Amino acid sequence: MPRMLDVSDEVRAEIGDEEAERLLVGDDAPRSYDCTSCRTPGDPESDRTSTVLFVGEETAVLAFAHATCIPSQVVTVSEEQLQGAVRSITGDSPSPAAPAVTLPGGGPQNVPGGQAVLGITSGLVLIGGELHPALVVEPTAPIARPGTTGPGDDFLPLLIEQGFIPVTNTAELPTALGGWSVLLAGGQLHAVLQPGTDGGQVAWWQAHQALSVTDGWRAAVNKTQRVLIYAAPVGSIGQQPREDLLRDALDKAAAAGKLVAASMPLAGTAGA
Repeated sequence: MPRMLDVSDEVRAEIGDEEAERLLVGDDAPRSYDCTSCRTPGDPESDRTSTVLFVGEETAVLAFAHATCIPSQVVTVSEEQLQGAVRSITGDSPSPAAPAVTLPGGGPQNVPGGQAVLGITSGLVLIGGELHPALVVEPTAPIARPGTTGPGDDFLPLLIEQGFIPVTNTAELPTALGGWSVLLAGGQLHAVLQPGTDGGQVAWWQAHQALSVTDGWRAAVNKTQRVLIYAAPVGSIGQQPREDLLRDALDKAAAAGKLVAASMPLAGTAGA
């Protein structure tokens, strides 16, 4: 009997009491699993295990994770994103494609129009002698405020309005941003989630296809349980082939007043 399986109230409400009880007594629970976050093996009879329900527009997928990686919860995602999660969990994930994002406030657009497309780079940032998992976000074009057509770039002001803080010194840890989190599923990056209007979370950024991260990045995020998000206007960072060059680019953007950042927890809630 899997005595260490956690089915949260919100997961129970979605799957029903009967299915929840079947999981708790072991009828439908796996004897072993690959954690949907860190992708290392887990055993619900010996490891504290969370049930994580990914819910799309038409599909729901129940996954399992170490409780130390992700608490039991319901995560609302787009149908496309959910299918990507299924492919990554089953090991049939295609190559990553260009990610797209809808930003807060109705969705700013590239100037002169169209959906904003963001480049996103994962890397490790050394702060205070410790490696921290980070994501660096940079649009492919200037971002206009919703309802306007430019000229100008409102990417950073829009993020500051959401609680991101201007960075003047990359040697300092960014401030935690409540209500936001980073969704890692199947050991791959799927989304950055922001608070929704109904009290839940919605995707601020989501990958069309799951994005791979390095083993070192996953190890760091499993240790810290937080991800640092840095954002800069188009042309500020660029594609850097090495993490030392990425750090140099971040330093230059900060010195020029073109960098904002926030710290957010791994998958799900605004808690630590």
